[in-house]
Amino acid sequence: MSESMHAGNFTDLIGSANVLTAPADKAPYLVEWRDLYQGQTPMVLRPGSTAEVSAIIRYANQNNLKIVPQGGNTGLVGGQIPQETGQEIVLSLGRMNKVRQVDPEGFAITVEAGVVLETLQNEAEKAGRLFPLSLGAQGSCQIGGNISTNAGGTSVLAYGNTRDLVLGLEVVLPNGEIWNGLRSLRKDNTGYDLKHLFIGAEGTLGIITAATLKLFPKPKKLEAAFVGLADPASALRLFSIAREQAGPLLTGFELMPRIGVEFCLRHLEHTRDPLEAPHPWYVLMEISSGSEVFETRDLLEAILGEALEEGVVEDAAFAQNLQQVQDFWHIRHGMSEVQKAEGGSIKHDVSVPVASIPAFLDKAMAAVEDFVPGCRPVPFGHLGDGNIHFNVSQPLDADKQAYLDKWDAMNEIVHGIVLDFSGSISAEHGIGRLKKDLLTKVKSPIELELMRQIKRTLDPKGLLNPGRIL
Repeated sequence: MSESMHAGNFTDLIGSANVLTAPADKAPYLVEWRDLYQGQTPMVLRPGSTAEVSAIIRYANQNNLKIVPQGGNTGLVGGQIPQETGQEIVLSLGRMNKVRQVDPEGFAITVEAGVVLETLQNEAEKAGRLFPLSLGAQGSCQIGGNISTNAGGTSVLAYGNTRDLVLGLEVVLPNGEIWNGLRSLRKDNTGYDLKHLFIGAEGTLGIITAATLKLFPKPKKLEAAFVGLADPASALRLFSIAREQAGPLLTGFELMPRIGVEFCLRHLEHTRDPLEAPHPWYVLMEISSGSEVFETRDLLEAILGEALEEGVVEDAAFAQNLQQVQDFWHIRHGMSEVQKAEGGSIKHDVSVPVASIPAFLDKAMAAVEDFVPGCRPVPFGHLGDGNIHFNVSQPLDADKQAYLDKWDAMNEIVHGIVLDFSGSISAEHGIGRLKKDLLTKVKSPIELELMRQIKRTLDPKGLLNPGRIL
């Protein structure tokens, strides 16, 4: 059957306006923001309901058509971009953007997969609640993609990964059947918890069309401090002090190097240096409480006071209002974006045990600087949960492409060190196309075979996001 015949049949299912075949219309769906992948597709389909997704998948299954689901196209491992062969159809969930139900008393919300994360956060805010998932791309990423990749972000320390925020799912299976698992129960011990098959599966086992998610009490008091330190070992000691004193009230603890802050000051609008003098390393620390009575400022001052007495902290700036809190986070959230302005950047999304972060950074930074003299390591991220974005910018005045050609070789060096520390080569971005070949190095044969068996059982024809993960 010809492509035009398929396009005509899809038009019958979802309308001609939602079957994109013109090159200019397809273009935004074929490139991811780091320009690592440039895909091709015969068409982009934009369904507006779960029933339409089901009809598309049922037709694709009957005609052996490969489907690549895509949300906000903010993924960082290429899983949402079609292969260059032009044989995969892109299924964009962006039109499925309804908030189906808000349940403030039950601390739950049900939304469709195409709802933008920032919209979801705002809907929770209107209901006097908090949806804690927070990412640099929250203005464009969609919740379906967040769930499919088990996104992390800056609130994992207090609230967990996306997996921990999901109560129930609605999923279109590879044969077109719809599984309605949109339950809001906090306790349901009735056999296999099927939703966890699809969370983090990157669209390889089914297409998430809606989700019921946890909401939390909205913090009534929030304090933040931007802290200057000498090294990651000092940051680790500060984390220990903060965790001991604040416990679950510690809702953010982010590590940043001076070079990353300088990149932000150069390339990110509405930023200024938070401290009077530069420091080799920084921590952005946040404490929040649902109580109007509890003095969060006193707690933050007590933590930093103890750290100062121990000589752990060199200087600190307290946010004086909510705008200053947001200004601090603006620097942290912009740290990945600004690296594009500094040329080529070879990136690693890794995790190691929290206590091993200083030793890992020492070893990894020395290794990449030895491999590419003059390169500029920019490691930053979630020290509190062990996740470091170990990015390495090209040397000044180097040829960008020549530097990026060293991507695989540098990955091998860094990932080898990560494994020496019993860490993970993908902490929160997923596997996609970028890291598929690395799985054999970090998963046992039995783990890989179990994953293949699950894939074969649910998608025996291998039509959903083929070539991703496995």
